[in-house]
Amino acid sequence: MSGGLSQAGLGRMREVLDGAVARGDVPGLVALVHRRGETYVSQHGTTEVGGEAAMRRDTVFRIASMGKAITAVAAMILVEECRLRLDDPVDDLVPELAGRRVLRRIDGPIDDTVPAERSITTRDLLTFRLGLGAIMAAPGSYPIQQAIEEAGLGVGPDGPSFGTDEWIKRLGTLPLVHQPGAAWMYHTSADVLGVLIARAAGRPFDEFLRERVFEPLGMRDTGFHLPAAKLGRMAESYAADPATGKLVRRESPRDGAWDRPPAFPSGGGGPSLLSTADDYLAFCRMLLAKGRYDGGRLLSRASVELMTTDHLTPEQKAGNEIFFGWGGGWGFGFGINGCREDLAAKPGRFGWSGGLGTTMSVDPAEDMVGILLTQRALDSPRPPSVFQDFWTAAYAALDD
Repeated sequence: MSGGLSQAGLGRMREVLDGAVARGDVPGLVALVHRRGETYVSQHGTTEVGGEAAMRRDTVFRIASMGKAITAVAAMILVEECRLRLDDPVDDLVPELAGRRVLRRIDGPIDDTVPAERSITTRDLLTFRLGLGAIMAAPGSYPIQQAIEEAGLGVGPDGPSFGTDEWIKRLGTLPLVHQPGAAWMYHTSADVLGVLIARAAGRPFDEFLRERVFEPLGMRDTGFHLPAAKLGRMAESYAADPATGKLVRRESPRDGAWDRPPAFPSGGGGPSLLSTADDYLAFCRMLLAKGRYDGGRLLSRASVELMTTDHLTPEQKAGNEIFFGWGGGWGFGFGINGCREDLAAKPGRFGWSGGLGTTMSVDPAEDMVGILLTQRALDSPRPPSVFQDFWTAAYAALDD
């Protein structure tokens, strides 16, 4: 086929993905590879375990942390309009986070703190250097973990039952784990960024995304909720039972309420955004085109180049090898490959995955986008075999 993808290679990809469904690794999936203007899409399996509804190209998935890149793009729109500045403190718009205290040590009591050396900035949020986030340790290892759970701020794809102002108020009662800007910590920065965007824009975060990102890009099936008429296109969500390994349906507090906005529209993916393969492709193609889309320009070339640059020092990455491997880094909203570790990981490639079973990547050097949407939640930050097999098959299909 044109686009530099071989028919034989795409056939092997389909066989590999069929195998993942046949083994029961996932009930179903939608895979998409776009290169040089040509798009290949394949659907496999069903939308639920034991169901008869086949996966379709327009099946709707919970994309979870793949929403982080969308949040970063929304923030950069406001930076370009000079309504946010990268190195300005967020104190004026998010006073709940002014005057922070910082733990002396992560395993210490939460009242054993020192003053923050400086304020939190927009750049800190975009680069996940807020100083607070997911703590990669067994539950209950540290007092700060218990404090986070007691405040109802545990990281997860389903989100809190209370609204934005209450969420940021509760976050403001907690000390930071690191000084602002000192270290990368996953997730929470993106949720704070969503709050900052809403306040800078003067309207709810979900409305801003719809008006400034989704509608211009034609992402008609993307948002925090769906019209009732589209709910039948949603794939069910599953996780592996720790005891048996069998897939079990995930219970979500939003079950039965996907036709209405959540209490807390999350910049980080909890609660999850909903999207389709083609909708997310429109977003990725905009990034691949350095901010351009069919109707004009969403971001400047300079903004996209800044977003897709690794902004972390080795010291800031320390302890996060499970996320970055040994050559990766972080831009604004997604990971950046720094070296050629295998067939798919190569310098300049950027993307991220969602904890409920989705992954995306943009490779400017190959003029290529890859998107894989499944409905099986990840068991750890390490990618599951179906992700690795998809990327391996996609790069093996390159025909030039």
